[in-house]
Amino acid sequence: MTVGDDDLNWRVEQACREGWPAAVETVVDGWLLRRSGGRIRRSNSANPLRGKRGAPDAVIDAAESFYIGHGQTPLFRVPDIAGELEAALDHRGYQPEGGSIHLYSGIDDMPDISDRDVAVLPMPSEDWLAARFRMEAYDEADRRVFREMTGLILGDRAFVSLERDSEIAALAYGVIHNGLLVVESVETDGRFRQQGLGRKTVGGLIDWARQMGASAACLQVVADNAPARALYASLGFSRELYRYHYRRKPHEPR
Repeated sequence: MTVGDDDLNWRVEQACREGWPAAVETVVDGWLLRRSGGRIRRSNSANPLRGKRGAPDAVIDAAESFYIGHGQTPLFRVPDIAGELEAALDHRGYQPEGGSIHLYSGIDDMPDISDRDVAVLPMPSEDWLAARFRMEAYDEADRRVFREMTGLILGDRAFVSLERDSEIAALAYGVIHNGLLVVESVETDGRFRQQGLGRKTVGGLIDWARQMGASAACLQVVADNAPARALYASLGFSRELYRYHYRRKPHEPR
C-alpha cells in the first residue's frame, strides 16, 4: 500500500463516519467508541482512528468497560487498515461477523444519468423516512435511532427518492465531507426492482454532488451482495479500497 493510498483510505474512513454519526462518541487510546442504541452495528461499535493507537489489550479492556457499562455487547469494527487487534480478539473469543467493502470513484469517472424525476431534499421528509423504515423493516427503536442520526449529520447533505405509483419506490442519501460524497442507505422497494430505479436514484445523488463541487464519491457495500455491487459498478464504483468486518464479544455463560 502506498502512502497516497493510506491517506485516501483514512479520508474515506472519516467521511463514512461523518455520513452516519453516532449519538455518543468517546475517544480512548486512538479508538472511537460509538454508541446510539438499536441494532445498527456501525453506530454501536469501536472504530479505529488514524495515527497512534493503544496496546490491543488496553483498548479492548476500555471498550468492554464502556459498552458493558451501558448495557451493550462489546463490538469492534475492524478495517483491513487497522487490524492490530485481531490476535487479541481471537484470544478472547470474539466472533467475526459481517464483511463489507469500501468502493471509490472520481466524480469525473462516473456517468451522467441524472433524471428530473428524482426528488432531492436537504432533510428527509416523513414520506422518505416512512419508505426507508418500510424497506428495511425497522423496529421502533431503530426508527428512533435513524431519525436522531440524520439530525446529527453536519455539512452538505441530500436525501433523494424516486416515485412509482404515487409512492417512494427507491431512495438514498448522501453527505459531502471535504469534497468526498458518501453514498448511504440505497434501497429499492422489492415490488419495483429490476427497473433501474436504484441506478437513477443514485445517479441523482451523484448529479447533486457534482453541482456541489464534490471531486469523488465513496460507499460501503456488503461483500457478498452481488446485485448491489453490480449496480455500483455500473455507476463507476470500480475501485476497491479496503474491507472491514466486525468482532463481537461472546456471551458469558451464567
